[in-house]
Amino acid sequence: MSSINDNRGDQSNPLQNWRINSFLVAVGIVLVIFIARLFTLQIVLGDVAVEDAENNRTNIVSIPTQRGVILDRNGISLAQNIASFNIAITPANLPDDPAEIAKIVRDLSILTGVDESKGTLDDPLIACGDNLGISQMIAIGDSFAPFIPVLISCDVDQDLAMAIQERAVDWPGVSVEIEPIREYPTDEITASIIGYTGPISALVEEQLREIGFIPGRDKIGYAGLELSQDVLLRGVPGRRVVEVDVAGQVLRDIEPPVPPEPGLNVVSTIDLRYQQAADAIVKKEVNFWNTFFATNRITSGAAIAMDPQTGEILAMVSFPSYENNRLAQFIPAYYYEQLILDSTQPLLNNAVGAELPAGSVFKIVTAVGALNEGVVTPEQVIETPGKITVEQKFLSSELGSSRDFVDWNEAGFGSLNFYGGISNSSNVYFYKLGGGYQNEVSPGLGICRLGTYARALGYGQNLGIELPDETDGLVPDPTWKRQTQGENWSTGDTYIASVGQGFVISTPLQVLMSAAAIANDGVLVRPTLVREVVDGEGQIIPIVVDDDGNVVDVAPSDAIGNAGLTVVSPFVPDIMWDLTNPDTPMIETYENPDGIGSCKQIFDENDQPVLNHVEDWVIEAVQDGMRLAVTQGTLQDEFERLGFTIPAAGKTGTAEYCDRVAFEKGRCIFGNWPTHSWTVAYAPVENPEIAVVSFMYNGGEGASVAGPVVIQMLDAWFELKAIDAAAGVP
Repeated sequence: MSSINDNRGDQSNPLQNWRINSFLVAVGIVLVIFIARLFTLQIVLGDVAVEDAENNRTNIVSIPTQRGVILDRNGISLAQNIASFNIAITPANLPDDPAEIAKIVRDLSILTGVDESKGTLDDPLIACGDNLGISQMIAIGDSFAPFIPVLISCDVDQDLAMAIQERAVDWPGVSVEIEPIREYPTDEITASIIGYTGPISALVEEQLREIGFIPGRDKIGYAGLELSQDVLLRGVPGRRVVEVDVAGQVLRDIEPPVPPEPGLNVVSTIDLRYQQAADAIVKKEVNFWNTFFATNRITSGAAIAMDPQTGEILAMVSFPSYENNRLAQFIPAYYYEQLILDSTQPLLNNAVGAELPAGSVFKIVTAVGALNEGVVTPEQVIETPGKITVEQKFLSSELGSSRDFVDWNEAGFGSLNFYGGISNSSNVYFYKLGGGYQNEVSPGLGICRLGTYARALGYGQNLGIELPDETDGLVPDPTWKRQTQGENWSTGDTYIASVGQGFVISTPLQVLMSAAAIANDGVLVRPTLVREVVDGEGQIIPIVVDDDGNVVDVAPSDAIGNAGLTVVSPFVPDIMWDLTNPDTPMIETYENPDGIGSCKQIFDENDQPVLNHVEDWVIEAVQDGMRLAVTQGTLQDEFERLGFTIPAAGKTGTAEYCDRVAFEKGRCIFGNWPTHSWTVAYAPVENPEIAVVSFMYNGGEGASVAGPVVIQMLDAWFELKAIDAAAGVP
């Protein structure tokens, strides 16, 4: 017995000491790590952890704003917001019974036409997309954010939306959301002016996110006034700081909500009635001539009407145009590609963005310069045969080579004074004024002086109209030609530049501005499409912008006359400059007007440029010449044929060209170039209130093709005035 007891007493402890010690060490290490981690999270990173927790339970919700509308000068809508009805499902609010969900999905599919089941859960969830069925949209939405509505069908018919809204009582989780979308009541008639909106681009996404805009939800301007006035139109989104649970459900507002600020409304200078008339006139003339020639001869054009005393654009037509309503909700890829590939460039506003040879309408510049510089006098008689031959030189020391310069009238005009030269638009007369000719006109105006007068009359620069596609054209000089063409300026270049050909490039707006300056006694007023900016109650909002288009906090009264600021609202005519004011001269002087080599400007003893102004009598003489063009010159027949009796003045132009389209069609034949048609005119002569320009691509003779457009637009304006007067409209 004793041996048995002894054996039991000798048995070893199954939990050996080293195992116990190892376990205790491991537990100790874990405790140390745990305590250290708690210390780090609660003490070292306590503030960060609190902030993260706060962020997890709070969310900033952007409240969409409403875009401002665009109106014509009489308050008629050109761009507005209409209700779009979207069908949405909030996954978290659907019934618990899968059979009930299936029935809702089936009924919605029948009503909306969206598939019940389509695609896989790996496909992207696109709002109102067609890559997924309703069931897949619900499943994906439920897995990511069950309390955020999933849009299954957008812009549905109002009757359908109301029917679904009525049944939503029996369909938990189904709702109808109302979203404002852009509508353009006048569509293509004003598309080149108004433009369109589109999704927020990557270029401005970061900037707009910072102020609450949401890509995919909000839109911005992409062209026309929608783009240039976007800062005013788009408004400011509202803001909610809310508490959310782990599923994303909003529990409460943590801060008082900040309501959105609706966009301001832009009142344009356009008179819609007149715009519609101008659009019809342009299209009628294009159709007439294309039918007459039995070919699609005139493929594009433009017409602009402006008040020369205020700069207000009354109508602006760019042909062809596009349907901006088709771009209102989203931009269809197929339609946009169609517009981009069209050789007539319908997305380009030809009135401000087409760069073209001006032809004889540019002779207004040569006329002003030649008289003001004493190259000729108004009564001086110059011989104008059908052509002249000059020695073309690239260097003053070389002998040169003979080159003929022909008149559009092959028989010539005989003896002409200044008034006859303008009214008959004699090429030879203006060749001699621009380049000089033997002892008859010596020296001529020269390319250097021609350039300064061109710029003074609005050529070669952006004029500041509120359209993003405005271009500056080109007033060439010897330095430009040497740098871009690799050769010196020649005397022949000066001759053809004097009649608006060669390297001279302009826009219809610039041509209009040159004539408007003459009509306005030498005063250039900045052209504008914005009359004023108003709020939702129609109250005028003072707006001042800087040269970069940024709104600045300056009172309009303090901004008037400041070269770096423009008053947008309330409307104030923005005088750019007065050519005849001796206190603000802007005509540069040159020691070598012909510019052979380069133009050398004259400076005084203080190293300041010597500048001149235009004499009043010079402007008056050009006005008289343009008046004679209507009464007995190139425009006489068309004015008499159309019966327009209000005293008017004008200038025609037929510009030779050879662009890519003409070259590919084999039409660039030396001596028989294709021609564009131009006409510009203003009325009444004594107190001009409207100036109109028309351009017709490949139209041919200016007076007979572009002339009728201008005359009919003048007539339409005064007819509208008479209608308003009879109705007692101020």
